[in-house]
Amino acid sequence: MTQDTVRPSGPVAPAAPTAGWSLVLPLKPLARAKSRLAPFAGPHRPDLALAFALDTVTAALAAPEVSRVLVVTTDPAAGGLLAALGALVVDDEPGGGLNEALAHGAAAALAFAPHAPLAALSADLPALRPAELGRVLAAVPATGRAFLPDAPGLGTTLLACAPGSPLAPAFGDGSRARHTAGGARELRLSGVDSVRRDVDTGEDLAAALALGVGRHTRALAARLGYLPVQDAPGPPGRR
Repeated sequence: MTQDTVRPSGPVAPAAPTAGWSLVLPLKPLARAKSRLAPFAGPHRPDLALAFALDTVTAALAAPEVSRVLVVTTDPAAGGLLAALGALVVDDEPGGGLNEALAHGAAAALAFAPHAPLAALSADLPALRPAELGRVLAAVPATGRAFLPDAPGLGTTLLACAPGSPLAPAFGDGSRARHTAGGARELRLSGVDSVRRDVDTGEDLAAALALGVGRHTRALAARLGYLPVQDAPGPPGRR
């Protein structure tokens, strides 16, 4: 790391602490990020990946329940911009893929705040609302692990663990089934669409734009002609 890097059915379980959360977000080098957007975005794909991450981190840091956001990345340009927002940047030292990067980031988060609840969050949630993220975190049980499925219902956008429980990330295609099989409780919440709306395709981006995205994605989408500037929606309560 660099010098500036911070290393079932039955009764409903009580909620985990609603404040003090550490969030870990993974971000590939921008040149390789969001490859499924290539047919739609072409050469603008890295710019969109960066805008998504900037808006996700901005919203996450604005949630009162969140104390720190750690971004696991080896991209120096993205890392510098995310650090300027207030994120802690962790070098993706182990390699090996998404889940290894998340486990590495989780270890860094626990070293920094060993008694804080911890969650892995997708970095491509440009419509993320702080209040909706807070609702999801407040619904995490006080013991064990829990996850929120993505909008299509096959993947995962957030995996959380209470203090003392391992994160054990199993992200990737079909992660909803893997997290369920691994014993994580599925959070079934309404009204948290912005936390479930990750963006992998042009259709996903259109859905996020309809929800209202953060300022970085909104400005880039308007500049690229994905929506007129005057029609560009913004999430309530965000600039």
